Amino acid sequence: MKKFVISMLSAVFTLVSTQSALAQGDAAAGQAKSALCATCHGAEGNSEISINPKLAGQNFNYIVKQLNDYKSGNRVNATMSAMVAALTEQDILDISAWYSSQQVTLQGANIESLELGESIYRAGIKDLSVAACAACHSPTGSGNAPAGFPSLSGQHRDYTLMQLKAFRSGERQNDSSAMMRSVVKRLTDEELEALSSYVSGLN
Repeated sequence: MKKFVISMLSAVFTLVSTQSALAQGDAAAGQAKSALCATCHGAEGNSEISINPKLAGQNFNYIVKQLNDYKSGNRVNATMSAMVAALTEQDILDISAWYSSQQVTLQGANIESLELGESIYRAGIKDLSVAACAACHSPTGSGNAPAGFPSLSGQHRDYTLMQLKAFRSGERQNDSSAMMRSVVKRLTDEELEALSSYVSGLN
């Protein structure tokens, strides 16, 4: 019985290890496959257009989820849906591996809203039962890779603000258990703007 258990555990470990290896994707292959993506997101994922997200250094699991959500329609964007329509599962893994392996460039936060943005990010707003962003996205903004929570560090403030407002209005609904929608629905434009500015320089 003991040998059987050990054998089964070994088999499970091998299966998990194999799936993990497959799920990591091939960054070199992803670089070649990302040529079209680069027109909007930059060759290494640091887009120069503020409404297009930076993908460099983004958590692998998060990129995979977003591409699959665009493909399935869970996240709505006509341009992105068209871009991912022909991608295979392996393509998505490889492209995600490429961008997640790159280094994001940082920006500077607006000094005038720095204090407000930092306060909400690190402590939330107790009176409104708004949780601290750092709880899920980490104190440095690097996110939580295993949980699939995105990195916010260095992200364009315009893009971040656009997404926060989309969550608040319900236009974007691909957050697990409506987590983001429940947090940002209590925040004002000023507070969302301060947060967006703060994370653009966070590291």
